[in-house]
Amino acid sequence: MIGQKGKVYLVGAGLGDVAYLTVKAAHLLTKAEVLIYDALVDEQLLECVAPDCLKVDVGKRGGKPSTPQTQINHLLVKYCQEGKLVVRLKSGDPLIFGRSTSEITALKTAGCEYEIVPGISSALAAPLLASIPLTDPVLSRCFTVLTAHEPEALDWETLSRLDTLVILMGGKNLPEIVQQLIRHERSPLTPIAIIRWAGTPDQQIWTGQLGNILEQTSGLSLSPAVIVIGEVVGLRQYLQPEKIDLIDSQALNTSNLKTMSPHLPLSGKTILVTRSVGQSSQFSDRLAAFGATVIEMPALEIVPPSSWQALDQAIANISNFDWLILTSTNAVDYFFSRLNTQGKDTRALAGVKIAVVGEKTSQSLQQHGLQPDFIPPDFVADSLVVNFPEEFPGKKILFPRVESGGREVLVKEFVEKGAEVTEVAAYQSCCPSSIPTSAELALKNRTIDIITFASSKTVQFFCQLVDKLLTENTTNLLTGVCIASIGPQTSKTCHSLFGRVDIEAQEYTLDGLTQALITGVSNG
Repeated sequence: MIGQKGKVYLVGAGLGDVAYLTVKAAHLLTKAEVLIYDALVDEQLLECVAPDCLKVDVGKRGGKPSTPQTQINHLLVKYCQEGKLVVRLKSGDPLIFGRSTSEITALKTAGCEYEIVPGISSALAAPLLASIPLTDPVLSRCFTVLTAHEPEALDWETLSRLDTLVILMGGKNLPEIVQQLIRHERSPLTPIAIIRWAGTPDQQIWTGQLGNILEQTSGLSLSPAVIVIGEVVGLRQYLQPEKIDLIDSQALNTSNLKTMSPHLPLSGKTILVTRSVGQSSQFSDRLAAFGATVIEMPALEIVPPSSWQALDQAIANISNFDWLILTSTNAVDYFFSRLNTQGKDTRALAGVKIAVVGEKTSQSLQQHGLQPDFIPPDFVADSLVVNFPEEFPGKKILFPRVESGGREVLVKEFVEKGAEVTEVAAYQSCCPSSIPTSAELALKNRTIDIITFASSKTVQFFCQLVDKLLTENTTNLLTGVCIASIGPQTSKTCHSLFGRVDIEAQEYTLDGLTQALITGVSNG
């Protein structure tokens, strides 16, 4: 904006996965007006920015054409002088084997304000994730980090005498590294580990000795890799965790457990999660904690109804109702929002009983300080009528619901039992206008193993998005992809539109869907 003073943040992206961003880095991404980024491990980082943020790819990968450093410097200065908040996102830590010095010099020369935000370097994180300590009271009193991009420029005689070496950008030059160390009297029995794609579900680890590691890795691509050489590599077998069994996902702190053990039950699986726009990524985090690579694709957008009139009138006469039925968190959120808009609070519901469908809906209600009077078993609306705790004749029921496309059978059954039901539009569900780049590429490149659906609407809108934006037959696009459903109603829509369902949750919740995925993958 004109007149606003710009600022450039040189931010470390860590290992490339959002799970390893610092809190400050994640916050800055949400505030960025311009994002200038290198080639990153995980494209989901790009989805952390606002929709109107300008994203500039200056990807630098060894051996491939890349944006000249002078042009990157120019872009940083240009956007800063335009008054923009610029995030320069760099892999790892900005000041470890990067070109930040050149960029900082350009910013200082131009009088631009800047700040450096640290990131987790793969030099430290990769050995840790492979259960290799870089120091040990006996085996390693020091470690050295180096780049083997130009091995001929290194002092191998000195390096060969150091306890532990951590080598970046050395995959292509592994034969030269091994030859130089052995030539300078490092024992061929010295342990070595090669950690490829550290901190991702694709992480691979090779361990051996200087004398045999080339034979083990012959013909393999080892980039990007971190190489650890030293006796501490031998400690890995004692420090790596035991095989992880299936655990109660309720007890799992998913925000802190994204470990890349090959023993995790969903390791090696790429899962496309369809969800509502703005919805919490808790389900994605849960899947990632079990080893999956998760790509999110919002396939449902919740918006206000076309008119508040019916809901407002019902709230104004709320004391006339015997029961309030809420079948989703959206219904809870919009109902209480309008209640507050009318200057009322939960005291207005003193004489009204509340029935909710599902644990999530119940939890949402409890956030407003209220406990439900009735939750039907099996977490489904179908069991509301069968298990309702009171006789229906004469009961007045308020049912705030989606404006269109909802299930009519529930209201029909209530009315047939003698209840008087007032349906009011509380929200509307719409199809989003776009598909995230990461999801689009994964679908087009056929890299998705599993796609999850938590509602019939997400199934319907997914098909609309694919037909409209990808212009490809949905059935063909999902050939070979496992279709996972949260429950019978969603499965019914999947059968209608896809002709099949491969996995259905036994408990119709996201936790139940998670367990169904784990069981399905384990059973092959």
